[in-house]
Amino acid sequence: MSFSCLRNVTRCGMVKVSPSGALVSKLWGPCVAREVQTSAPKAAVAHGTKPDWNRAVSEAEKIVGYPTSFLSLRWVLSDEIANVALHLRKLVGSNHPLLKTAKNLIYNGKNNMQAWGLIVLLVSKAAGHSPEIPDMEQDKAAGVLHSQRALAEVTEMIRTSHLVHKGLVNMNAPQVGPGGPGGPGDPDDMMFGNKIALLGGDYLLANSCSELANLRNQELVELMSSAVRDLAEAEFLGERDEQNNPLPSRPLPKDHMEAPLEWECVLQPLPMGGVAGSARREWAARHVLAAGALLGKSCSATLKLAGHAPALQTQGYLFGCHLALAWQPFLDLEAFSGPEPRSFSLVGAPLAFTLQARPELYELIEQGRRSVHDVDYHKLYEAVVAGDGIEQTKQLQREHIRAASHVLDSFPNCDARTALANIIVAMHP
Repeated sequence: MSFSCLRNVTRCGMVKVSPSGALVSKLWGPCVAREVQTSAPKAAVAHGTKPDWNRAVSEAEKIVGYPTSFLSLRWVLSDEIANVALHLRKLVGSNHPLLKTAKNLIYNGKNNMQAWGLIVLLVSKAAGHSPEIPDMEQDKAAGVLHSQRALAEVTEMIRTSHLVHKGLVNMNAPQVGPGGPGGPGDPDDMMFGNKIALLGGDYLLANSCSELANLRNQELVELMSSAVRDLAEAEFLGERDEQNNPLPSRPLPKDHMEAPLEWECVLQPLPMGGVAGSARREWAARHVLAAGALLGKSCSATLKLAGHAPALQTQGYLFGCHLALAWQPFLDLEAFSGPEPRSFSLVGAPLAFTLQARPELYELIEQGRRSVHDVDYHKLYEAVVAGDGIEQTKQLQREHIRAASHVLDSFPNCDARTALANIIVAMHP
């Protein structure tokens, strides 16, 4: 069955795109491009060697002028961020999840996606801009508009504020770990960390709203606001433990699954019909809401700022959506690429495919209703390794990589497009 995710939404400049049966029949995914093929991704890589992730990002940053992250010098030196960093030091030695979030944000390796602003600017430069845009609005050295660079920072601020807010701890639930004064799990540390997470996330979100309003584009504000809504909805999808950690839905036989609904993933909320119990569709819905919608809508919005036609704006949305969905399998597979970890994502694709094949394993998931720490990760890990969930996840990633590469072909051939292609190839399993 095919699912159409794009409607003729005139308010945000989108156009209807015909679904590709070949892609949708495999993915049940939310982002469908016109005549998406399954050709391998193409990149202009010297001597045919696969580009290293850090090198691909470094080269891409040179193309757009300088690093795009809002964690740049002007933000790090601001009084507000300095105060947050100072108070954050007081949490060292506690087990508050905000510390892990801060570490992931600062560490600029392949295990995070702080290159989102960079991708938005690369899409901006690859597509160019309308000749009617005044010279004063152009950053001629970087080949992008000043408004597009501001949008790239807004994208990263929204993403980061969401991650920081996710670090809040439910103080009403029983705490895991020793609770002696000053030790891990100490209520005072947890409460203090919550205040920092709440205020820090609010500060970033408020600044993103201010920067977005300064662009003076109502359709753009509406589009990006819908992305913030999607991030919030992602935190309420499916079952959760008492700390709001996600749990997968119980797998359902195909003859018991609810008929899937069409996915309108532009401005309208994502319909949840046919999601629960379907491994592939639930995984896609979860990560479209939590990541794909923001990156896709940011890529679409930057093309709107450049004065491009709705058709190309749609292609930008599709590219961002597929790129985010190609990135997530890499994160899901990290736990199964080395020594057995103490824990791993219970809503990752490898376990989702394994549960679909062996529904009886869901009894182990039931143990985590109070806390995900109560789950027997060893048994689940062995089941994943013994089955074909890992290979199915790699195949899922390859499908989204091919889809993103195909959409990239609609952009003019230039150094920015080559940089995007190299980033895609660097993600390839």
